[in-house]
Amino acid sequence: MNPPHPARTGGQVLIDQLVAHGVDTVYGVPGESYLAALDALHDASVRMVVCRHEGGAAYMAEAHGKLTGRPGICFTTRGPGATNALVALHTAHQDATPLVLFIGLVPRAHTDRHAFQELDLRGTFGATAKLVETIDDAARIPEHVARAFATAEAGRPGPVVLGLPEDMLTDVVHVPDLRPAPPAEGAVSAPELALLAQLLDTAERPLVLLGGSRWTAEARADVRAWAEAWRLPVATDFRCQDLIGHDSPSYVGALGYGRSDHLAHRLRTADLVIAVGAAPSDVPTDGFTLLPADGDGPRLVTALPEPLPPGALYRPTLALLAAPAAVGRAVRTLRPADTPPWSVRTKEDRHAHLAFRAPQHDPDPLDLGAVFAALDARLPADRVVTFGAGNHAVWAQRFLALDDGARQLAPRNGSMGYGIPAAVAASLAHPDRTVVSIAGDGCFLMNGQELATAVAEGAAPLILVLDNGQYGTIRQHQEQTYPGRVSGTALGNPDFAAYARAFGAHGETVTATEEFEPALERALTCGRAALIALRVPQERLAPGITVTGLRTAHGKETSHV
Repeated sequence: MNPPHPARTGGQVLIDQLVAHGVDTVYGVPGESYLAALDALHDASVRMVVCRHEGGAAYMAEAHGKLTGRPGICFTTRGPGATNALVALHTAHQDATPLVLFIGLVPRAHTDRHAFQELDLRGTFGATAKLVETIDDAARIPEHVARAFATAEAGRPGPVVLGLPEDMLTDVVHVPDLRPAPPAEGAVSAPELALLAQLLDTAERPLVLLGGSRWTAEARADVRAWAEAWRLPVATDFRCQDLIGHDSPSYVGALGYGRSDHLAHRLRTADLVIAVGAAPSDVPTDGFTLLPADGDGPRLVTALPEPLPPGALYRPTLALLAAPAAVGRAVRTLRPADTPPWSVRTKEDRHAHLAFRAPQHDPDPLDLGAVFAALDARLPADRVVTFGAGNHAVWAQRFLALDDGARQLAPRNGSMGYGIPAAVAASLAHPDRTVVSIAGDGCFLMNGQELATAVAEGAAPLILVLDNGQYGTIRQHQEQTYPGRVSGTALGNPDFAAYARAFGAHGETVTATEEFEPALERALTCGRAALIALRVPQERLAPGITVTGLRTAHGKETSHV
């Protein structure tokens, strides 16, 4: 009697599960510990993007998860390969991004013998991942993979780690595939919706705060329609600026690092805060100072996909257990009886935001205010903007609009080296869209080698490198705390344009404002990955902030910049 299912190696069963779960792309660096899975990928419909470093590969998978809402997939080998990917797991953990990391392991018989590159998965990843498991039985691969996907997507999304012993992947088994299970969305009940309406009816200074993940296009549209119908001011959490179109009359800016003083005041004086997708945390509240947690703060409504957010400090008046899509469907049905009393206040907030995001021109040979104004005007509406961590991101956050359809891929955990891999992943996922990455010189070289991946895979992102020869964010903190005592922040940089050309990308250097627009046009029309190095004076640390200005504020000399 024939077995009910065909014979397959563990490697083949694994890749077949990815296909069954709708995976079309995986990112990774090859290793001998998962050769059987690589062999199964040879004939699969799944694209394997071969990267140059496991950190870059895992960042690409994390960005893919952010962009699509489905788990990004990364493969690494054991030991050093796996630990190189840990940085992206921390990003996925703090940013609530679904991600599954598959790690090849030593053969099962070698476990606990201090074998070559052996790694304690739970000890290494247990504090960061939602779930860490090792698949010791090839017949249980479908079960483990289905659980990994469900865990990565459910509630507050996050990373999952699955270990793959080398010999397990070559075992031959007869086992059926398992279909994916959709994550629960939760719901807003009629009594809860009525209480929300009552809270709105009695508010005078409300503020909506959008954050987190699990946002769909429909959720964005529904929440926007509700906010505009009620003339509600809407702020976004740190690096969540694509959750509402910036052309909305309700959008009043982003909280967190680089926020405006006007918006901070609005949060501090609000009498009702409605947080959808994520609870207020330290970054949007300026270290928990803009919202008191002692009962004297505003009434708080939280709409979250899990009951208890990590590190919960604020106790809500109304706690909704629902993902953004379910929240959006519910609140869109609410309509105000009259023109809300805060309508004029919302218009004031909107005007203040537009004034804040107007390009700030600096008297430098290369005026970054003019650069970002030109970039904003030239990019299409469905732009994808990526960046990592550092002061360079302030220009992108503040001066590049994200209207409906645009996306922002940036690490909320402040991880450097993210922007380039994210841009590669976005360009591969959406080759018909313009992807631009804003990088600092320090941030860029943490994963600049992934330009090789972009060229090899045909990705065509545009990368702008702000080159001021230093770790600018730390230099700013240094000048504010120890003015004039420069230590540990200077960089020796390569010729970034030549670096890009060495990989086969388009590369140019811009040193003056009038050079930028022609260079931008050439880069956007060259048909391949492109890099423009922007030579910024070391004086320039951020919009409106210079070394001289900081030292003058501290009464120090400005020599030895």
